[in-house]
Amino acid sequence: MKRTTNQIFQIIAGLFLFFVFYSCEKNISVDIPESEEKVVIEGSIDLNDYPIVFLTKNLPYFGVIDSSMIYNLIIQDATVIVSDGNVYDTLMKTFDINYFPPLFYKGSIIKGEVGKTYYLTVKVLGKTFTSVTTIPQPIPLDSTWFKVEPHQDSLGYLWAKFTDPPGTGNYYRLFTKRLTKDKIFVPIFGSIYDDKFFNGQQFQFSMMRGSSSINSTTVDPEFGFYKIGDTVIVKACSVDKATYDFWRTAEGEMYSSGNPFMTPSQIITNIEGGGLGVWSGYGVYTDTVICK
Repeated sequence: MKRTTNQIFQIIAGLFLFFVFYSCEKNISVDIPESEEKVVIEGSIDLNDYPIVFLTKNLPYFGVIDSSMIYNLIIQDATVIVSDGNVYDTLMKTFDINYFPPLFYKGSIIKGEVGKTYYLTVKVLGKTFTSVTTIPQPIPLDSTWFKVEPHQDSLGYLWAKFTDPPGTGNYYRLFTKRLTKDKIFVPIFGSIYDDKFFNGQQFQFSMMRGSSSINSTTVDPEFGFYKIGDTVIVKACSVDKATYDFWRTAEGEMYSSGNPFMTPSQIITNIEGGGLGVWSGYGVYTDTVICK
């Protein structure tokens, strides 16, 4: 078959462009600066419970995550003190495999009370970090129940009816724990709320079960759901604005992780002294739901 002059020109032009781009190809190496090492503090004091504080170092953005890396991130030689302004509680190192990380600091003297202010001091790596939180008055849920979702044989969501007191500035965080399945309370999916969207109103809402595993290698067929036969404790907490701001920004970052179209956000912290994280007071109300 004979080729036309135009076809021959197209072939020559294509070969010319190929060699031009091929000759321009370079191996580019990018030097990624080391991230500054910071102390990460996640501490809380619940109503009628002792304070608990997790201390770790931040992980480099491109760091390799393995068991040795995680172990090295845990801070084991800090002095952690919680005070209500009069009494001082030096928290002791505690090991519990039900938590992640399994090593943390726990109090034994001060228990949380409504309306009180609690001061946190952490001394580690030659630095001192401080924070302040309060425990707001807990607001009870009006009612809670379980409902099977359409096209599901036994799986569904928890539902609750709630009346927000008048006056903006109320903030809430929700957890659940399935007895015999969950060892600790787990934040629901989208756990943090600001009453500016429902101030003074009564409304009902659903709760999607959160995951207790940060890096599960198995597929959970019940992911997001509760199941007929589950007995679930709902933990509804009133929190202050600093706690709300931290978890609003932190959850936004977690849920968008891996999305190349999302702009990285700055997680808001209430830790003073150059650390990251949050120190939170929780006004706790609990209710039990039998899924049936």
